[in-house]
Amino acid sequence: MLLLALLLLHAAPLALCWSDWHSSNCAQGRAAMVHLFEWKWSDIEQECVRFLGPYGYCGVQLSPANEHAMVRGRPWWERYQPVSYILHSRSGTREEFVSMVRTCNQNNVRIYPDVVINHMTGMGRSSAEEPGTAGSFYDADEGSYPAVPYVMDDFNTCDGCTGCCCINSWTDLVMVRNCRLVGLIDLKQSLSHTHAMIANFLNDMIDIGVAGFRIDAAKHMWPDDMESIWGSLNNLNTEFFPAGSHPFMFLEVIDLNQQGEVNVHEYKHLGLVTEFRYSAKIGDVATYPPAIQGIFDPGWGMLDPDDAFVFVDNHDNQRGHGGGGGSVTHKDPPKYKMAQAITLSWAQYSQGYGFPRVMSSFDFGDDTERGPPADGDGNTDDVPINPDGSCGGGWVCEHRWPAIAGMAGWAKATNGEAISNEYESGDRFAFSRGNKGFVAFNDPNTVLQTGLPGGVYCNVIQGCATESGCAGQSVTVNGDGTAQISISGEDPILAIHVEAMSGSGQCIGGGGEAPTAGPPGTTASTPAPTPAPTQGPTTTRPPGEGDFQRTVIFVNMATQPGQDMFIRGGIDHDQRPGCTEVASSSACAISIDHISLGADYHYEKHSAWSDGDAHLDWYGAEAGQETWQGIPADGTPAAWTTSDNTHPGYQPDNTFGEHYWKTEFYMDCSESEDGWFEVKGFVTNGPGWEGDINQSSCTGSVGGSAGYISSNHMALCGHLNVFTWNSNSCRIDAI
Repeated sequence: MLLLALLLLHAAPLALCWSDWHSSNCAQGRAAMVHLFEWKWSDIEQECVRFLGPYGYCGVQLSPANEHAMVRGRPWWERYQPVSYILHSRSGTREEFVSMVRTCNQNNVRIYPDVVINHMTGMGRSSAEEPGTAGSFYDADEGSYPAVPYVMDDFNTCDGCTGCCCINSWTDLVMVRNCRLVGLIDLKQSLSHTHAMIANFLNDMIDIGVAGFRIDAAKHMWPDDMESIWGSLNNLNTEFFPAGSHPFMFLEVIDLNQQGEVNVHEYKHLGLVTEFRYSAKIGDVATYPPAIQGIFDPGWGMLDPDDAFVFVDNHDNQRGHGGGGGSVTHKDPPKYKMAQAITLSWAQYSQGYGFPRVMSSFDFGDDTERGPPADGDGNTDDVPINPDGSCGGGWVCEHRWPAIAGMAGWAKATNGEAISNEYESGDRFAFSRGNKGFVAFNDPNTVLQTGLPGGVYCNVIQGCATESGCAGQSVTVNGDGTAQISISGEDPILAIHVEAMSGSGQCIGGGGEAPTAGPPGTTASTPAPTPAPTQGPTTTRPPGEGDFQRTVIFVNMATQPGQDMFIRGGIDHDQRPGCTEVASSSACAISIDHISLGADYHYEKHSAWSDGDAHLDWYGAEAGQETWQGIPADGTPAAWTTSDNTHPGYQPDNTFGEHYWKTEFYMDCSESEDGWFEVKGFVTNGPGWEGDINQSSCTGSVGGSAGYISSNHMALCGHLNVFTWNSNSCRIDAI
């Protein structure tokens, strides 16, 4: 019992509020989760940096992360046959899991593993025939799982079950919760040892930095047992979350309102609960959007909006498995995009209905048991990204379709805003969310009140804003908030919001333009061409490929009160021709998009000066860059930071000490020189420019040296770079 005693020393208090498990723990108002079904951890880590963070997704639901049986034929459902709680699965190792969680959190993308705690493997399976992914021994018929450890006494007996110990009555609640679901050996969660093993498993991932969990097969466990386990869970890791935060729980309970069965309302105090009836209804709503006003049907037993976890389809019902819906999937792209746009615009708890999750699939054809794209040995393939932003290799990647990615950003921009300005005429429907966003379906072709401030906005269904306009359709909103709403393009949806204004160069969060590819088999639209600059030489900087990667720069200097540091840089004029003082056309400037360092007063100046700073360049403030209290910027702003976590200037990745000025952004690495770029500090009310630097090879976990000589600091795109004022020293670490 020593293990249980140690666990309880670190457990959260048992007196928990109803809301403790309902908070999504999303960063910065983000509101859309994506299930990257069967992706490897290394691919998810990259996706957080290059796409999910920049385009406003809240987080990723993972396939189960722990050891599972390698079932003959390697079907997708082998992940739901646990062997142990070792973090080594088809998707990768523990080390890869830890790296993914850290990187995704640093890019404001949260991680939510799917966890299987109702059962272990199916009866008749053993490591002799179907090895575990971490090599652990197991024998289901003996109830032996020594890597946990579990023995037969940790499982429910066959009392009250049928001859095979299986469930054969869905109205017998004892049988549903104590007998074996499709022959899977059923854990008894009320036992102190089983309780401790499950809590240790979840706490391990909580301490690594996950934000919550999907609870598989929750209807097959007793709510009181689950509540007791939840009370033994740690608070979230304070490196990534506020102190005292609890994990977000969303529970799989299939309830289609059949009489006498387990129902969703028995579980809503434990977290959000999957509302499969929403999945069943959304296909009809996508056909006739005004029906969304009645999608919440209390008479049908549906959860209240604040308790519901919603989705168009999931990995089960898109295959015809499980319950409810699945009639609308990626195989019907027009209807699917409509359903997702409705879900992402109407969701977000009490302001609409439920918390939304987007499905990201692989192509399984007609074989509903097919595993993910893999080599001949069953090793999951990488997810290749095509030049147009779509995925190849059999990965569908619905979350990258412009209509869906655009709506993820729309949901972020409008999160928490009330629904207003509703319009309905036949199958045409429109509404706004406060003064932050407006969406319309099926071409109203009339003047409507959008609720938005006057300006020119981009229809994010067709792509993001460019620096010269919009990748697709633009909409002019008048000063009184009205606009002519006429939808052009193949998708009869229009969505505009305040974080995607024409010419802003972004939708939300940064990271370049949205992909232009549609679903497989459709014709990709092309972004509007960027006009030639109206001043300066006709030679412009290379346009880049939108390879935006999170990049951090620290410069150590003990400044005086009233002084501020700015970073200037890019590529030296002697290295690359075509450089001008106009950042948007200079061959020596590099495209960036700032990442907020924090919302409190300590970063007020940094936040203000970051607004409108779209390039790292050599010439101070850009045209349109904001001032702070009337004081103009003098380049790309940095903020004073410290490694002291009791100080308001604390930044977790400053492990070096005080007086480290930091700037952090997404940088287009394709505009660098083989990943390298140059920087120099500039301090206002003080020394001004930093002196010349004679940098050689850098230290750090990455280190290295640039391919050309410069009198400036040489930094590596996509990495953490540490310099000292007027010093040749440098350090480069992985992020």
